[in-house]
Amino acid sequence: MTLSDLRYDLFEKIVYFSEESVDKIESGSLITRMTNDTTQVTQFINGIMRIFMKAPVTCIGSIVLASILNFRLSLIVYGIVALVSGLIVISMKLSYPRYSILQKAMDKVNSVVQEYLIGVRLVKAFGTYDQECDKFEESNVNLMQKSVSAQMIITLISPLMTLSVGIGTVLVIFAGSSLFTVNLANPGDITAFTVYMAQILTSLIMITNIFNTFVRTKASTARIKEVFDCAGDFTGGGEAKELNGDIEFENVTFAYPGGSGVPALKNLSFSVKNGESLAVIGPTGSGKSTVAWLLLRFYDVNEGRILINGTDIRDLNVDTVRKNVAIVPQKAMLFTGSVAENIRWGNKEATDERIRQAAEKAEAGFINDMEEGFDSLLGRGGVNVSGGQKQRISIARGIVKNAPVLILDDATSALDAVTEAKVRRNLKESSDKQTVIIITQRCGTAMSADRILVLDNGEKVGFGTHEQLMKDCEVYRDIYKTQIESSREA
Repeated sequence: MTLSDLRYDLFEKIVYFSEESVDKIESGSLITRMTNDTTQVTQFINGIMRIFMKAPVTCIGSIVLASILNFRLSLIVYGIVALVSGLIVISMKLSYPRYSILQKAMDKVNSVVQEYLIGVRLVKAFGTYDQECDKFEESNVNLMQKSVSAQMIITLISPLMTLSVGIGTVLVIFAGSSLFTVNLANPGDITAFTVYMAQILTSLIMITNIFNTFVRTKASTARIKEVFDCAGDFTGGGEAKELNGDIEFENVTFAYPGGSGVPALKNLSFSVKNGESLAVIGPTGSGKSTVAWLLLRFYDVNEGRILINGTDIRDLNVDTVRKNVAIVPQKAMLFTGSVAENIRWGNKEATDERIRQAAEKAEAGFINDMEEGFDSLLGRGGVNVSGGQKQRISIARGIVKNAPVLILDDATSALDAVTEAKVRRNLKESSDKQTVIIITQRCGTAMSADRILVLDNGEKVGFGTHEQLMKDCEVYRDIYKTQIESSREA
């Protein structure tokens, strides 16, 4: 297997990570595993192909020939080989945990750099350059210390091995001279033994280098295996069929894996029919976005079930579920490429005309004013457009998918009230056969939906129209008074 094959298999595994696996391993660590660890493994394999057979054969051959030449003198060789073998074992046992720690220190350096690059504007805004430099210096010094600690074992063991073989050579000469006096050895035997000792030393040094590389490769292999052992996304199996927008949550309880164990949703039940719009509103941390993640089957519920078209989504093919649900996330994520390519990302078969229509519905008319229109290039993450423009391109991407269910996860938070109202009106006019789920913290946004689901601490505390909730739901009334009436008084 080549390095490119290993790296591709690793990336393919990461692509199909479950959300639990994504949360388990940091992205900085994944980068290290795809680059440094894979390179270490392939270098070890390539190195073994050249010297794996040569060094042991030379060592064993020298020992056999020494034994045949003079068994008494060969006892010294056996003792030296046993001593050096013990040093190799000690080196491996001491080096392995240090190399594992070294790789984790390298992960930390990558994570610090990645965090800075992602939040570079925030760092500039707050002027926290010194703190970032201190953070990198700390992780960088830690990496240096762990590297020195790992290399120190080899630095100490290698001269001890050379010293051991040197002592063995001296013993051979001394013992040989003693045996020579009683006619049990001749000068030729002694000379041959010194040559064999030199060959054994060279072979043992090569074998030691192999084992030292093996120890580091073992640490890298364990880290790569950890990625391959991570749980994959829900793939394969399940029924594939056409879906509409009929959605029902039945007594759904869910807690994020690896978290505090406190349910994000508790015994949640509601339903929405195809073509209707549903707004999900509630205080921060009430579980609004969790509804979207469960509907897309990023996670499976702990209790209860979620139905689409009356079928439990766990019985449906996951690709079928996600092809029929479009989401516009809270944080607009754009990719390097043209505006058209970013919108077409929602539907690779979309025509230029369909892309323009989606942009119009998303009130993204600013695209036409850009220098090259829809062919204008966007930087990584859309760094060359504003927050509101990012959201409108992201909304257009969701619209162009033309899925039976469209989820807007606080997707208009960066838009002004007038633009947001236009986007809502455009969606309502064109979504007679589409279920629209609007996750929002704005009461003004929720009021335009056919039904409103009010969550508080993961529980349903209200469900109905704006008028019904104003009568029956205290949490909703508090939100309305805080946002609408307070703004009117102001």
